[in-house]
Amino acid sequence: MDKFEVLNRYFGYGMFRQGQEELIDAILEGRDVMGIMPTGAGKSVCFQVPALMLEGITLVISPLISLMKDQVNALTQLGIKSAYINASLSEKQQNTVYAGARAGQYKIIYVAPERLLTPAFTDFCSKVKISMLCIDEAHCVSHWGHDFRTAYLDISTFISSLDERPVVTAFTATATQRVRDDIEALIGLENPLRVVTGFDRENLYFEVVQPKIKLVALRRYLDLYSGRSGIVYCSSRKTVDELYETLRKEKYSVTRYHAGLTKQERRINQDLFIGDEKEIIIATNAFGMGIDKSNVSFVIHYNMPGDIESYYQEAGRAGRDGADADCVLLYGAGDIRMQKYFIDNPEENPSLSDEEIETLRQLRLQKLEKMIYYSTKASCLRNYILNYFGERTKGKCNSCSGCNGNEMSIDVTVPAQKIFSCIKRVRESENKRVILDILKGNETEYILSKKYNLLKTFGTMSDSAESEIEKHIDHFIRYAYISEKRTGSLYLEEKCSDILWKGKRVRKFAEKSEKTAAGTSQDVDIRLLLKLKTLRKLLANKSGVPDYSVLTDYALVKIAAEKPKNMEQLRKIEGISEHKLNKFGAVFLKEINRHCGENIEKN
Repeated sequence: MDKFEVLNRYFGYGMFRQGQEELIDAILEGRDVMGIMPTGAGKSVCFQVPALMLEGITLVISPLISLMKDQVNALTQLGIKSAYINASLSEKQQNTVYAGARAGQYKIIYVAPERLLTPAFTDFCSKVKISMLCIDEAHCVSHWGHDFRTAYLDISTFISSLDERPVVTAFTATATQRVRDDIEALIGLENPLRVVTGFDRENLYFEVVQPKIKLVALRRYLDLYSGRSGIVYCSSRKTVDELYETLRKEKYSVTRYHAGLTKQERRINQDLFIGDEKEIIIATNAFGMGIDKSNVSFVIHYNMPGDIESYYQEAGRAGRDGADADCVLLYGAGDIRMQKYFIDNPEENPSLSDEEIETLRQLRLQKLEKMIYYSTKASCLRNYILNYFGERTKGKCNSCSGCNGNEMSIDVTVPAQKIFSCIKRVRESENKRVILDILKGNETEYILSKKYNLLKTFGTMSDSAESEIEKHIDHFIRYAYISEKRTGSLYLEEKCSDILWKGKRVRKFAEKSEKTAAGTSQDVDIRLLLKLKTLRKLLANKSGVPDYSVLTDYALVKIAAEKPKNMEQLRKIEGISEHKLNKFGAVFLKEINRHCGENIEKN
């Protein structure tokens, strides 16, 4: 198979994205490469396609056990046999992987950098043909990067120990020029092809908010994003724990992740989030590097990170499937004090001299200043980030709060007055359903029997969708304008009188429109999309994999928009590989045809 056949058969794409083909061609010609590509741009394809075409085994050096597990699971779903070697495996399990690799069972093996110089691994490498060595998250090799990993410094020694030098490739999403130079020198890349595809993620919306009370602002955002998958990043374990306990008690679908939890709890919580059993994960930066979860639709930073690199990599975990996603930073002055504390009290690093430690401290202070500027003064957030990484920009992006204004709220005084007045006029004796009927002007038997159709508030919101009125009521309940009695009847709190009689205004955070990866919401059959998601979950549970490993949200939205009738039409949906088509195609088509048949009968 040539590279296009591999791309289509295993990954379900008809063409390469920017930079991919150039990198793949260089690898197949035996040349070292360095790829700097934003999250979601398809870095993995750049080494996985040639790995399937080259004669021997490709070793992928990866920094996190969770990342390796996700990558291997994803490859297995694509019909590509792969394995990993790390501390989570017993010696017996590792020996089983070695034996399988020697027998030709695997084309791709992920390995932790700490394993490289162990006797068992070096012995294994001496008995197999290694065609390519890929360093993922390559910025970890640099002291000047944001995720320095000491074991990455062993990579050049490992390469030198091999009987035959393989093609060496390095990939990362975020790297300044200084970090790129470090990657080339410290890994020992030989005359590499450097491809920088650009850092822009057009599907991401960037927003900075400076709320008086962060927790209140966070609740507002989580309410707006209800039903979607997202990450909330905090700078400390203590903040993670406090937020988790608060939001859990308030019935939000949350879990948590930080290095202070046991390995088992971290694994369980991560799996709950990856498998969509929990919508939100609250975490420190210990979570997320390389996490292959495509349907994250928002990332909220509860605290300001210490540098642009960290922020952009963490924010970039949203929207990996190409769908629109939001990246929100809740900034407060206390964030500066916290980051300066981290800078002045770094983790011990015996590999650095006192002079290097001080140089690194000064560099981090400089990076913090740039992060503070982003959080407080940047006129266009996207352009500021892109310029930081050396990318020239023209004009405003009009897709960030810097361009569109920092207020993400709307005046809801008029609907508030109508709702509050209605509750007042029924003497605070009716439940939400009755209030909705009065405001909508529904002449139900109950409404007529109580003569509520004669009230001045009857039908005053007839032009609004019932769901919109209900959202207003729920918002006013959550923020203590309205309360519910045990009987379900609604009553007004004291502060409502200021809005009804004293002209006080009330605002709420603006509702964000449903964003989909394919066209507008009118293009997508929402009922079919929900059915497809239910079917996907059943298939995922049966296979023991996350939902998106079966099909991504992007693919489901395309299917719900285009409604393919047969395998040939389904094959044209971007992101559905030949393996997934053979494994899941028939059952999805059956669901699509059943849905379309039901609609025809109703019409």
